Amino acid sequence: MTNIAVATEPMVLRHDADGIAHLTMNRPHQYNALSEEMLDALDRELTTVESDPSLRVVILAGAGKAFCPGHDLKQMRSQYHQDYYDTLFKRCSQLMLHLLQLPQPVIAKVQGIATAAGCQLVATADLAVASSEARFAVSGINVGLFCATPGVALSRNIPRKRALEMLLTGDFIDAQTAASWGLINRVARPEDLDATTLDLAQKIAAKPPSAVRTGKQLFYRQLEAGLSKAYADAGATMACNMMTPEAAEGIDAFIEKRRPDWKKP
Repeated sequence: MTNIAVATEPMVLRHDADGIAHLTMNRPHQYNALSEEMLDALDRELTTVESDPSLRVVILAGAGKAFCPGHDLKQMRSQYHQDYYDTLFKRCSQLMLHLLQLPQPVIAKVQGIATAAGCQLVATADLAVASSEARFAVSGINVGLFCATPGVALSRNIPRKRALEMLLTGDFIDAQTAASWGLINRVARPEDLDATTLDLAQKIAAKPPSAVRTGKQLFYRQLEAGLSKAYADAGATMACNMMTPEAAEGIDAFIEKRRPDWKKP
């Protein structure tokens, strides 16, 4: 009897175009649940993206009907000991930190549900665009598990009473509510989601890359600092930014009333 190898789809699909890396979680039949393998695959792709200076922006999406429902509960339940859970949630937290530390801005493109650690991905992404049919929840409480790690990202995106209500009730919010609370940036009709997300990515990709990368890093540093330290860091960052060829070209172009050429040395 002949053994026939069965081809398996990659856990994360990727294609790069015009300075934008498109990463798509690819477990549509499991709604793109964050299995151990998915966490590892995402982390590997982020590592290759961050080392490629030609890539200016990342779009993070999910295949199929959902963006991401959070962790793979079946896989979690099959490993019922605390050492496993300590390691799993540490790995997930490291992935979230990797997204924040990535030089390129990350845009979450959300077409369906984003729950628990899936909602955490949306909150951790630098920007987010959602279909009008998307819904968001941190619903671990419904199965006896407070969404502690998703709560870290959520509470840094929306007002604390809104965040705690979501965490304590597990209730869904729709895309319009998510936008009004600050969890996402834009809401698009389902048929316009790709174009709306790409438009935002292209606007950022067209900006001077060193300023974007420096700005993202400073933005998160100053948020965690006291006011005086935040201003000191921001001032020093702007002074360094002023010395870059991009800033010199941009200011010269403004004075000379012409379009800047970011490719100039």
